[in-house]
Amino acid sequence: MRNIVVTGGAGFIGSNFVHYLVENVPDVFVTVLDKLTYAGNKANISSLPEDRVKLVVGDISDAKVVDEVVRNADTVVHYAAESHNDNSLNDPSPFIFTNLIGTYTLIEACRKYDVRFHHISTDEVYGDLPLREDLPGHGEGPGEKFTDKTPYNPSSPYSSTKAGSDLLVRAWVRSFGLRATISNCSNNYGPFQHIEKFIPRQITNVLSGIRPKLYGAGLNVRDWIHTNDHSSAVWAIVEKGKIGETYLIGADGEENNKDVVELILELMGKGRDEYDHVNDRPGHDLRYAIDSTKLRTELGWTPQFTNFKDGLADTIKWYQENESWWKAEKAAVEAKYAENGQ
Repeated sequence: MRNIVVTGGAGFIGSNFVHYLVENVPDVFVTVLDKLTYAGNKANISSLPEDRVKLVVGDISDAKVVDEVVRNADTVVHYAAESHNDNSLNDPSPFIFTNLIGTYTLIEACRKYDVRFHHISTDEVYGDLPLREDLPGHGEGPGEKFTDKTPYNPSSPYSSTKAGSDLLVRAWVRSFGLRATISNCSNNYGPFQHIEKFIPRQITNVLSGIRPKLYGAGLNVRDWIHTNDHSSAVWAIVEKGKIGETYLIGADGEENNKDVVELILELMGKGRDEYDHVNDRPGHDLRYAIDSTKLRTELGWTPQFTNFKDGLADTIKWYQENESWWKAEKAAVEAKYAENGQ
């Protein structure tokens, strides 16, 4: 069997990718390397068979741990990252260590052992786009979605460290022949997402009898993609992507935050106005939008979850049925937001 190392494989997006591999790729054994910070959870992969998945608890910045895991790998898929914008504004240092030093440690090991490397990044490295009503033709023209040619313009410590990690990978491809690809994905939603994040926070607020919270006017737009579609796209890139190339992953799921909150309330049987406006995030990006044409045309990938309302309903159902997974952390998460007036 092929040995695939998945860093951050006990976190939200990484664990969904591990589930995808086990369910869809029978000749793969997965080694999960995860530090198990607050965002990682053994329960996310505990149901998977031990003859297909092994968990190694360790830090991607620890060269000794990384060397031991990578030396026997065929491919490393690198999801591990500090990723919450609010946390990066309060304390940037973990983002420097994990996103920059951690990525450097991994690509050095992959260079040493000539291991195929795929780097998971974010559309946030490109900064933001104008809202559609501010655009000529209301967003129908060229240059109004991110492509792999869009210049980097990150806004936060999170997105800037992810941009830096992307550039490290590109430099190692060019300078050292690292066999690597990069993907930049839009905002994910689905099972196992930590409740500090926007969609699960609102869902678990309703389930906890707390009114949902909306940053500012809620007009900021995100291009939502179900995490299962992200997983299938990453595997297509690992299998068929051209070394040195960057592929953008998106499912044409643009929604503003206000509409998302109101849809969550509607789907959960509440009034669409039963939420509170709170302080906006500093430097809050206006709009993200992904042009995934390259991925679709060159690699033949297509998303399966194309109806956001249906995907959101499935996500709500998962949090309703898995209260034990999130309930213990809820009060602490809300207390942390309350400190910032959010």
